[in-house]
Amino acid sequence: MAATPGLARSRPPTWLVWAALLVVYIVWGSTYLAISVVVGSMPPLLAAGARFLGAGLIMAGVLALRSGPRRLRIDRSQLGGAAFVGAALLLLGNGGVSMGEQTVPSGLAALIVGVVPLVVLVLRRLSGESLSVAGVGGVVLGFIGLGVLVIPRGIDGSTDVVGMALLILASSSWATGSFFSRRLSLPRDPLVSTAYQLLLGGSFLLVAGLAIGEWPQVVEGGFTDASMLSLLYLVFFGSLLAYTAYTWLLQNAPISQVATYAYVNPVVAVALGYVVLNERLDVAMIAGAVMIVTSVAFIARTESRPAVRDVTLDSAPVHASWRSTRRLGGRSLGRSLRRRE
Repeated sequence: MAATPGLARSRPPTWLVWAALLVVYIVWGSTYLAISVVVGSMPPLLAAGARFLGAGLIMAGVLALRSGPRRLRIDRSQLGGAAFVGAALLLLGNGGVSMGEQTVPSGLAALIVGVVPLVVLVLRRLSGESLSVAGVGGVVLGFIGLGVLVIPRGIDGSTDVVGMALLILASSSWATGSFFSRRLSLPRDPLVSTAYQLLLGGSFLLVAGLAIGEWPQVVEGGFTDASMLSLLYLVFFGSLLAYTAYTWLLQNAPISQVATYAYVNPVVAVALGYVVLNERLDVAMIAGAVMIVTSVAFIARTESRPAVRDVTLDSAPVHASWRSTRRLGGRSLGRSLRRRE
């Protein structure tokens, strides 16, 4: 994300950097678990829409109160850019994750979504950018890991194939939105850009939920206390607290260090799913996880650059957590990582 003009650039205390990293590690890693609990009794698209629209209204309201309504003024092209990013990352990205987690365990979902950085590297290559041998090797290893996770479960029927396909499509949409967002006209103020992406993406999700017939589930009610508390957690912790920490890190820590969230989040998600929801954890899942986490960690070290251009929103689709859209500069891996979910 572009550094906000006027912010002090003095080096922050090391403990503060690590405190912010821990927030992103733990909170964004936990959003997969929270989404799994939410969709246990709530319609996935309407719940995700309420989450992002609510977060967007809070952010836009705070910005308007602090700086006046004029801060939220943008032109038509910027509105179109924010709409594209909101649709790619939140509607298709996070919406796909929310629907996929209806039948796919949260830990497995997090590992599948963890291939987003690898998809971005493929898009970079297709667009004509050259990749290092190390980068290509990381992509190959990561996709082998994805195959180890998905193919056996699809063959033996232990996990819903449609749910896994939705997660793969959601990851691809998230990666595509993140990649092309740097080519779009977006509001120069990163917080204003984020607010519009949340508002528009949340609105798209609500419309999609109504279009596929989720409203009767709302009328019938029956939402569990756990689902409602998890939804509030996603709004205030996943979409506000963790994202604020993330944007601060982009301005105050090396991008190679910030990018480590992409391979810590899946580990946190798998651990929480296993401990809290008693989700299955087998040898194949561990092997696939090791391959994906290793590949992303390796790419983060070989592809990252110190300069950051700017950011759009969350992970991976989920962090969206804000599962965020992020626009990071140059060839850095960071520009591809924005979760969640």
